[in-house]
Amino acid sequence: MEIFVKVLQVIVGISILNVWLIQYNKATRWRGGDAKTILEEFRVYGLPSWFCYVVGTLKVFLAILLILGIWYPQLKLPAASGLALLLAGSISMHFRINDPLIKSFPASLFLAMCLIIIFYG
Repeated sequence: MEIFVKVLQVIVGISILNVWLIQYNKATRWRGGDAKTILEEFRVYGLPSWFCYVVGTLKVFLAILLILGIWYPQLKLPAASGLALLLAGSISMHFRINDPLIKSFPASLFLAMCLIIIFYG
């Protein structure tokens, strides 16, 4: 189980970094409403632009900590817990604007992975 949890840490960490550092300005089928970028997505949710930067900074920071948690296990629980909280917020925003359920799939999947890391790591 230890190796499985470490694999999940890498998958979640790299995926979050990819979304927030590489794919942030690209349209994906997972964006809320009809948004094409992360900033547009936050606007669709009725959230201010500055909040996007706060959430993005937190997610990038926690994703890095989650990966570092492979070598520094004391980082794993706070990083996975913080990401789980932010991912739950992402899911709730999709529900708030009545997005189709499929749009919250990535956030739900990564939330499940974070919960496995929390409870089995």
